[in-house]
Amino acid sequence: MSRSQTPLSPANISNNFTFHSPLIFHKNPSMISTTVWRNFAKQAISRKQRFHINSQSFSRAYSLLGICQESVFPGNFKPFELSSCSSLRFSEVGFRGKGTISSPEDCMCKPSVWSVRNPIGFNGFCPKGYASVAEAVSSTDVEEDVSVVDEVQELLQQMSIEEKREAQYKQRTRQNRARGMGQGKYHMLKRRQIKIETEAWERAAKEYRELMMDMCEQKLAPNLPYMKSLFLGWFEPLRNAIDKEQDLCRKGKNKAAYAPYIDQLPADMMSVITMHKLMGLLMTGGEHGTCRVVAAACTIGEAIEQEVRIHKFLEMTRKKKVDKDQENGESDAAMKEREKLNKKVTNLMKKQKLKAVRGIVSKHDASKSWSLEARAKVGSRLIELLTQTAFIQPPADQLADGPPDIRPAFVHTFRTVAKDAKNASRRYGVIECDPLVLKGLEKTARHVVIPYMPMLVPPLNWTGYDKGGYFFLPSYVMRIHGARQQREAIKRTPREQLEPVFKALDALGNTRWRVNKRVLSVVDRIWASGGHLADLVDRNDVPLPEEPDTEDETLLKKWKWKVKSVKKENMERHSQRCDIELKLAVARKMKDEEGFYYPHNLDFRGRAYPMHPYLNHLGSDVCRGILEFQEGRPLGKSGLSWLKIHLANLYAGGVDKLSLEGRIAFTENHLDDIFDSVDKPLEGRRWWLKAEDPFQCLAVCINLAEALRSSSPETFISHIPVHQDGSCNGLQHYAALGRDKLGAASVNLVTGEKPADVYSGIAVRVLEIMRRDAQKDPVVFPEALRAKLLINQVDRKLVKQTVMTSVYGVTYIGARDQIKRRLKERGSISDDAEIFGCACYAAKITLTALGEMFEAARGIMSWLGECAKIIASENQPVRWTTPLGLPVVQPYRKFGRHLIKTSLQVLTLQRETEKVL
Repeated sequence: MSRSQTPLSPANISNNFTFHSPLIFHKNPSMISTTVWRNFAKQAISRKQRFHINSQSFSRAYSLLGICQESVFPGNFKPFELSSCSSLRFSEVGFRGKGTISSPEDCMCKPSVWSVRNPIGFNGFCPKGYASVAEAVSSTDVEEDVSVVDEVQELLQQMSIEEKREAQYKQRTRQNRARGMGQGKYHMLKRRQIKIETEAWERAAKEYRELMMDMCEQKLAPNLPYMKSLFLGWFEPLRNAIDKEQDLCRKGKNKAAYAPYIDQLPADMMSVITMHKLMGLLMTGGEHGTCRVVAAACTIGEAIEQEVRIHKFLEMTRKKKVDKDQENGESDAAMKEREKLNKKVTNLMKKQKLKAVRGIVSKHDASKSWSLEARAKVGSRLIELLTQTAFIQPPADQLADGPPDIRPAFVHTFRTVAKDAKNASRRYGVIECDPLVLKGLEKTARHVVIPYMPMLVPPLNWTGYDKGGYFFLPSYVMRIHGARQQREAIKRTPREQLEPVFKALDALGNTRWRVNKRVLSVVDRIWASGGHLADLVDRNDVPLPEEPDTEDETLLKKWKWKVKSVKKENMERHSQRCDIELKLAVARKMKDEEGFYYPHNLDFRGRAYPMHPYLNHLGSDVCRGILEFQEGRPLGKSGLSWLKIHLANLYAGGVDKLSLEGRIAFTENHLDDIFDSVDKPLEGRRWWLKAEDPFQCLAVCINLAEALRSSSPETFISHIPVHQDGSCNGLQHYAALGRDKLGAASVNLVTGEKPADVYSGIAVRVLEIMRRDAQKDPVVFPEALRAKLLINQVDRKLVKQTVMTSVYGVTYIGARDQIKRRLKERGSISDDAEIFGCACYAAKITLTALGEMFEAARGIMSWLGECAKIIASENQPVRWTTPLGLPVVQPYRKFGRHLIKTSLQVLTLQRETEKVL
């Protein structure tokens, strides 16, 4: 409604404002005290307490104080006494009521100091038309103390800060609208996000409690999946054991070092965290059904500490009814203060004022972070209680006649590993799960609590080392892994210097994703049918070879080698199956969400990664195939061409090295295969399965087919990310640093009609050397036989990983293991000993070819290595600042041993020393 349409009347005024005590505005404006203007300014700054901000109206500070330079009153208009209107009441510090201050866009370039959405008929009442508070103050009451001017200047600075915050708020609002997310929806999703972060463990504990009640009432076990029933069976005994432990601590009968910490969380939540964290480590720990005690203890202890802080925070925000005769000894004043604080925090929570809440909590939370020793001791004790209370027996359909076979689900044991060639060894403790638990681990993912899930709303913008990302889960801008100097370097760096880094992370975090349901359904079908397609791991183990009925030592030795190899293969399959289950569990949870976000942080070198570890866009082919942008864009002519190029790149197999026109032609020549892949992905010709990245290829096939089948392909809305990747980025940097023209050409730093392929170039050179070696006499040169065996195996895929990692300092042993895996995948060489020998030879030749082709890169690497040695000789770390302003400190330091005696075992923790490696 425009101002000219609303006449001045008492009715209009009273409808928009509630006035309290009468206040006379003097006819002589110069007599108005600066105190009044200070009050107006203070009120403007405290806008959050005075006015409700919504998408239409903002109580901007300068809307109150004015932005015009001309007089606000017409020449024939005189300010009037509002006291003559007995029905009107002004607050002593200004207006306060239903009225809302208009945004600056409404009053820009207009003679208005005080603008109201439902105006009261005059444009303002700034005396003498002063443009600002400072101008008004400087013209009045010369007897006022000089400090008043300073105070007003300070207020103006604060108002400038508020103005900036308002602009950021408005920008976020516009972004939300652009994403199709209104304020109501945003706040609804934000509430859900906060619940996900703060109540995940509590919800899990509640679910177990309810299931236990159902069991008691119905006198039978609920129809649950096997692993869920195991969790339920362990929950009550572990909870009771923890409850008993807490009771002893409260009574002072348990004076162990962990006693002050173990009583800070309800027993049921502690039991759920212990079970889920241990099972998570067993799934992802890399060792077949085992995890190291030191890692498990520290992880569980850290999770308990994190939940204690959230639990205390939630307890603080819940109002408690306290009787006056309560025996806690608090005075009435203290009780009132506590009630006032609780009410304030609760209101802030309702309004989603998370930063304000965190500030209050940190101010009133005197507890310090737990020490590493405390976490380890708490975690060790909880693991010990779990091993004492968790038992397992075979499922009912597997029980034989006789008494049930009940045995511990977890066993604490020790392992010994060789430390070096001088027969020295090291002993460490592990938690080993029963084979029945191990068998069910792969199906556990859907029942495991994953705290760092993708977010339903945009993450908090980064503003400091630990300020940004998730709302309540601990979030740090850099993954320092205990490197103290790197953490201090980040904290000391001015925020202005880190602003480009923060903005980059915010841009990544504000990108909205969604699940591609069609691709996910295909993945689910393949996985349900046993995997072993599209690079998914086989869900069945390799059968162990039978022991030969012979006494021949050579055959027995060969059999033992095969058994060891098969067991290792099955361990790797188990680990891969657990990984796939975790990825699919997250995808299934998020598939019905309209969109979600990935908060990002950095490693110590400044490379950005999503904080959620399982299903993200930097993951494997299956992850990238399942994910797509939530915000689509019309393809346009160029977009349609790039979609075709992208499909050819994903198909690879040499197609990705054609010219752009050649890749477009490849896609257009396979349109029948593309349509068949879309219509019958598993029943048809399965062309998409031949691609190097099959699930991403399928996703693009679906998108391209939908576009081509639409009435207007160029206006079709596409959600597919089209990748633009470098050619071995590490070698690109070295070629640029060394002005190496030959190296630059091989990694596409110079223009060419077709993309150069450094991996193929290295493979060609490796093949040349092997062909030369194959001509030699095997008696003189034993490697000649291996050269002959490998000639037909050499291609870009065999050497690619070694070439990629060479610039990061891959060793001969690392290169050998990489090539060994590739040879084993192909299965052309059956004997394991022969595979090992061939891998040793191929690794040596590959590194030789790299040295020949990238001599300049090798020279620079050697020079940098020498520089690092000189710096380290002074016991100083190598450090630098990136072009974006990020300080980097090499974290390579000698670790010292720190022994901690726990109830389970003596733990050996590594601690960073001052000695630089």
